[in-house]
Amino acid sequence: MSLTDLVASRRALAGFLLAMLPTSSALAATRVLRGTVAYRERIALPPKAVVEVKLLDVSRADAPARVIAETRVSGRRIPAHWTLRFDSRGIEPRRSYALQARILLGEELLFINTQRHAIFAGGRDDTAIWVQRVTSRDPAESTPASPTGNWRLLSLGGAEVPASITTTLALAADGKVSGSGGCNRFAGSATVRGATIRFSRMVSTMMACQPEMMDQERRFLEALEKVRRWERQRDTGQLALLDGSGRRLMVLAAA
Repeated sequence: MSLTDLVASRRALAGFLLAMLPTSSALAATRVLRGTVAYRERIALPPKAVVEVKLLDVSRADAPARVIAETRVSGRRIPAHWTLRFDSRGIEPRRSYALQARILLGEELLFINTQRHAIFAGGRDDTAIWVQRVTSRDPAESTPASPTGNWRLLSLGGAEVPASITTTLALAADGKVSGSGGCNRFAGSATVRGATIRFSRMVSTMMACQPEMMDQERRFLEALEKVRRWERQRDTGQLALLDGSGRRLMVLAAA
């Protein structure tokens, strides 16, 4: 090979290697959020507890939040330091974004943030998130209330339901579920483990009713399939059913 051919070959190789490098615009698209998760209780977490942080698109109140990025870190040290990396080109200025933090032990939810942590509005990339306790592993404390009982729907998807449409839900201690969507009767089952709950697909009758009644019944049954957690309000005794992100899907009162 001549000297000219050798120089040309090396130039071609250098050009190829440069083409394989990421461009500056691609590097600039990566954005990093950092922060901490902490709680005020003076208790230690179980050794296998995990801190989970998610960046969510919460623009639509009538739809589940979309996960933009998520990370998990060990809960051995609190405050727990977390880092989220994501593509900034996927962030739209007109949409709303928030951070969610949870502390888990397996599938059991121990802590979750109850205040909304809006992000990007103030330009801060370093966020401290405080979480609150939702379950107790101390056997000396009182056993939390149960979701079993007869319930009447008060609100669905954050909006009060019409008083003219009566939607009921009965949950027995053995997990059997029954009720009325306002038009049709339904039945199924539920599995309750601590603060978590999962409903099976409900089997219902096939009667036809007024459109607004049928619409509420459909949305109610669809929401039941998304339920992952329950809460009882101490002051009112009402039952709140939440999705996996901690968003309230419905609130019910004792019937």
